[in-house]
Amino acid sequence: MNPATALATVLVDELLRCGMTDAVLAPGSRSAPLALALQAAEDAGRLRLHVRIDERSGSFLGLGLAKRSGRPVALVCTSGTAAANFHPAVIEAHESGVPLIVITADRPPELRDTGANQTIDQVKLYGTAARWCTEIGVPENRPGMVAYWRSLVSRAWGLAQAPVPGPVHLNAAFREPLIPDGDDSWCEPLDGDVTGAWTKVRAATPGSVLHVPPTRRGVLVVGDGAVNVKRYVAAASMAGWPVLAEPNGNARYGDHALSSHHFLLGVPEFVERHRPEVVVTLGKPGLSRPLLSLLRRAEEHIVLAPDLAHWPDPVRSATQVAPEVEIPVVSGDDAWLKSWRTADLAAAAAVDEVLDAVPEVSEPRLARDLVAGLPGGSLLFTAASMPIRDLDQVMRPRRGIRIMANRGASGIDGLVSTAIGAALAHSGRAFALLGDLAFLHDQNGLIVGPRDRRPDLTIVVVNNRGGGIFSLLPQAALTGPFERVFGTPHQVDLEAVAAAHGVGYRLLDAPSDLSKAMAGEGLRIVEARTDRNANAVLHAEMRKAAHAAVRTTLA
Repeated sequence: MNPATALATVLVDELLRCGMTDAVLAPGSRSAPLALALQAAEDAGRLRLHVRIDERSGSFLGLGLAKRSGRPVALVCTSGTAAANFHPAVIEAHESGVPLIVITADRPPELRDTGANQTIDQVKLYGTAARWCTEIGVPENRPGMVAYWRSLVSRAWGLAQAPVPGPVHLNAAFREPLIPDGDDSWCEPLDGDVTGAWTKVRAATPGSVLHVPPTRRGVLVVGDGAVNVKRYVAAASMAGWPVLAEPNGNARYGDHALSSHHFLLGVPEFVERHRPEVVVTLGKPGLSRPLLSLLRRAEEHIVLAPDLAHWPDPVRSATQVAPEVEIPVVSGDDAWLKSWRTADLAAAAAVDEVLDAVPEVSEPRLARDLVAGLPGGSLLFTAASMPIRDLDQVMRPRRGIRIMANRGASGIDGLVSTAIGAALAHSGRAFALLGDLAFLHDQNGLIVGPRDRRPDLTIVVVNNRGGGIFSLLPQAALTGPFERVFGTPHQVDLEAVAAAHGVGYRLLDAPSDLSKAMAGEGLRIVEARTDRNANAVLHAEMRKAAHAAVRTTLA
């Protein structure tokens, strides 16, 4: 099966699973895959297809259908001015709150801006009149495409209806061939969920609560930006579920919180025996690839999303999305939770043994000891690259602190300034854990005017003279260009930077000196010098020791 046919088949099928009953088609060449998929659906009795030669008239026909039924209607056309002729109806749908799903066929990127026939800029063609607009990447015959396409359509269907009904726009680029080639083979099944939509969206109506099926084999995952954390951690604990919380989710506390799930989920034997029946996700997870893989394997993945205009689903595995979830209390055998906790404690002990055996200052040990030694009521702001990942792997559960990171876009920008702003708004002591490149990227943030408030903030800078995270990525194997274009070494004297800004400075000489280095008030810098290569070796040793410890619990 060619990619164009596969994409069109899946898009139409998922719209039907979501509940679409009517679609309006204006004829054209580039939209041929969609036209044939819609015709096949009508022949199968799954759809009422309306064909109009004029896109403007057809779009208002769809508007009328959707306005009266209250159900999204698909508008489909070819590329070029055909798509522009949908615009008046899209504007009317936006202003009157009518759900439409506009699918415009398009030329692939290599034909754009070349003078190719019937090719215009269709990306965000309808501007602010569309509730949501996305470009569907050119289809490829590789695993993962079906989940992407189906979750995309489910999101479009949900956004067309909630929180305020209106039009959404999917721009679908097709390469030739545009008609079926007689071969039905594809690299993965094209089928969806027999029970309905890939992701079911529960609208935010008064008293609308999604009740999770009662089970002991559940897991609560807490990522960045999570809300109502205490409520859901308490509910998960009552249900006997382990809590897998990223540090900035601020849910890593209590008896059910794990600290080594990154390592547990890297052991295939453990994963095979611990496939959850349901996973409930708060916030946006994304620090650990093994944790993201767990979401793919869950039988039911429920995403809690207070704002139904946006919900995090990085691996496109969400089966249901709801603004409020009820996790039922389940009594009975606690073997599920005990198995997770036993493996977690074993992995944590193995990691601690590796870290404590290194006499020099190391990045993961610094992260572990720093968060463990913070005074109650403290704020810890961390860089979004390696520091937050070190915390994710080695931070032990504790209460009484707040952890923050700029994980919205996970950029390196403005971290010193963000930390200072957070410290000024915080009522207790504040700390920051930054890499050297993140610190240098925003060293101007240390410029504080003589009449401006100065924060009580200790900035711990891990100085490995370059981009440490790249030493843990596949790029590290590129020994020739690596240091220049990834490691990006520097020779900046951080003590001199501190002096230039009138900021206190201290060098951390040994792991045992951390508590003394953290003592003091005002804006201060503590430099911790480490070696990137040694850090990569240490991470490998941590992983090896943790995996071995987990396997002993499975014997």
